[in-house]
Amino acid sequence: MIDLHTHTLFSDGELVPAELIRRAEAIGYKAIALTDHVDSSNIDLVVPRIAAAIKKMRDYISIEAIPGAEITHAPPRIIPDLVKEARLLGAGIVVVHGETLVEPVAPGTNRAAIESNADILAHPGLISEEDILFAKENGVTLEITARKGHSLSNGHVAAMAMRFGAPICINTDAHSPLDLITRDFARKILLASGIEGDRVESVFEHSKAIIEKIRRRD
Repeated sequence: MIDLHTHTLFSDGELVPAELIRRAEAIGYKAIALTDHVDSSNIDLVVPRIAAAIKKMRDYISIEAIPGAEITHAPPRIIPDLVKEARLLGAGIVVVHGETLVEPVAPGTNRAAIESNADILAHPGLISEEDILFAKENGVTLEITARKGHSLSNGHVAAMAMRFGAPICINTDAHSPLDLITRDFARKILLASGIEGDRVESVFEHSKAIIEKIRRRD
């Protein structure tokens, strides 16, 4: 399992980074990104601390751990600046909290995330055809999520992505150890979302491709 969207107690998760990484490692994860919620108020605190923690652990773990950030409920106009800042502060992967059905995310957030070339647009809700095509053009990955509530729009996201050939991945948006999942369960979520059986493997392969892109950027 490769999971590129998780949270520690640096935002609203339950675990310190070391425990989250260890628990993921113990159930067979190959890679995990720690992407705590950030906005202008805490980005300069959270991202460097996550990056420093991972750097100290890197030689002692078998899992690939990636420092990241999830830009959350920020005004759309400042999202591009926050994406740039997160990367300068050490975020290997930048996620933007998309226009989920279950939270009052500002309209235009999906578009701003794509314009800013974020790595992943998380749980983008009823994303428009125009934004799907824009994400494909800019190489921004759309997320299928295992998280309750946010997953309500998985079917829409999957159908639109398959129709237009937009890149997708699957993440947990984990906030607690019970949110971590196996690769087999991730496969079931993809199938339930309407991803055709022969395309499921390509979703997993795309997560690997995101990591390779991060390595080249670093």
